[in-house]
Amino acid sequence: MTQSPRILIVRTSAIGDVVFASPFAAALKATWPDAHVAWLVEPGIAPLLADDPCVDELIHWPKSEWKKLWQARRFGDLFRAVRGLSRELKSKRFDIAIDMQSLLKSGWLTWLSGAPRRIGLGSREGSQWLMTEVIPKGGDAGRISSEYLYLAQQLGLDTGEFLPRLVVGDTVAAKVDALLAAQGLERGHFAAFAPFTTRPQKHWFEDAWQALGPKVAAELGMTPVILGGPADVDAAERIAGAIPGAVVLAGKTNIPEAAAVIERAGLLVGVDTGLTHMGIAFATPTVALFGSTRPYLDTGRDNARVIWLGLECSPCRRRPTCHGAFTCLRDITAERVMDEARSVLAAGGTT
Repeated sequence: MTQSPRILIVRTSAIGDVVFASPFAAALKATWPDAHVAWLVEPGIAPLLADDPCVDELIHWPKSEWKKLWQARRFGDLFRAVRGLSRELKSKRFDIAIDMQSLLKSGWLTWLSGAPRRIGLGSREGSQWLMTEVIPKGGDAGRISSEYLYLAQQLGLDTGEFLPRLVVGDTVAAKVDALLAAQGLERGHFAAFAPFTTRPQKHWFEDAWQALGPKVAAELGMTPVILGGPADVDAAERIAGAIPGAVVLAGKTNIPEAAAVIERAGLLVGVDTGLTHMGIAFATPTVALFGSTRPYLDTGRDNARVIWLGLECSPCRRRPTCHGAFTCLRDITAERVMDEARSVLAAGGTT
């Protein structure tokens, strides 16, 4: 293997999974400092990686644009778009392409690269036939980023601590500092709440957040700041309505800006969502609430804890059997979260 290989990482989505995979680029650079590391990712998530010094190049996969062309039956335009991306990838002459998403679509994108060595992580859905080698998933399933750590170990990479890592660029940092100042928020003196994600069985209840917020303010002296996307604004406003002094930033930040807010928070409390995993990447004291999912229990950091009740029906993932009761989250109390918050704050973190 040359000491300066050209390597393509294929992990196009989602936010949390990209956060989990983020230390892989650093492991590649630690092993081959002169390597050219590119990452194929969807445009909306690309800004998360834009300032990582271990990623030399971001290549966008315009999935949503391709989907619109398919739905509009503009097959000729779609074919030309696919051919254009294939030509772009092949022109970069990658030595290795690594499919870290395991799916047919990601395997196909990896194959389009034309890399002579194509490595799949636990490839399935037929993508294994598009790889030159497949490494089964392994490692300690209870540890954050475990499957990517295992892949790195199987490839003989210098893994180091191998924990999620994100970098906030100067432009984003300046914008977020101005946003926080306008809200009267100081670094380390507010608690970021990440209540929202893609599925209701992963949500803690609104009244639980409303019970937690005043406790965080009164007992920890931190202003609750509620994060989320544009679709979460109404719910965020309802939660904030019961928490005197709470600040709603839902809908007011993009992904890298939300990351910068989390980096500056004194505490992060969130459900199983990408924003919560960012807390671990930034070593922000973090309490993560899991119910229907359990991606990890070992956060790799002393100042990050997972609350998971381990009910018999959990994790149910996408097939809940509780008919909407979501007891696995309902039975997590604000008092329990406060106990864990005090523990992670005592363990220290960035302020």
